[in-house]
Amino acid sequence: MTMRGLRTAATVAAAVALFAGASAGMASAAGSGASAAGACQPGTLKVTTTDAGSGQAGMNHEGTYLKVTNTGNSTCGISGYAGLALEGAGHTAIKTTAHHGDTYFAKDPGAHQVTLKPGKSAYADLVWTHAGPSSAQAKYLQVSPTGSNAHSVVGFDKAVDGAALSVTAWSATPPSAS
Repeated sequence: MTMRGLRTAATVAAAVALFAGASAGMASAAGSGASAAGACQPGTLKVTTTDAGSGQAGMNHEGTYLKVTNTGNSTCGISGYAGLALEGAGHTAIKTTAHHGDTYFAKDPGAHQVTLKPGKSAYADLVWTHAGPSSAQAKYLQVSPTGSNAHSVVGFDKAVDGAALSVTAWSATPPSAS
């Protein structure tokens, strides 16, 4: 990939993260009377993927849960949708589209404040398809839990049609179909 292509891909990834952050900010501003815990700060959140005890595969769809854990020493809050960007081999940026809302496997709980005590986690359902000729071969996934520029990179060796991901909002429990 050329240097210009890398810059363009990085710009797209940053825009996705900023959009997710704006969504999270609007959700927080709307308020629901939830806990007054301050926002989780970069460096206090650890992102992993988990099947949370239930596999998600069917009809060319595959999914996993994003799990973000408060590794800090104080209670904090998270809301909205994670910023997402795929990376290829060598951590090259892949232009990624993230759709917020219901996924093939789970209902979107909607943006709302989730309070995380130290050691506690929040979850989002992450789904993609992998049957088309336009699949991007990802090796890694950037996840910005709060939609800011701070992100974690997790292993993600998956073929993703059109580099398009669907993700629900953060929730205190893994989002489900009901």
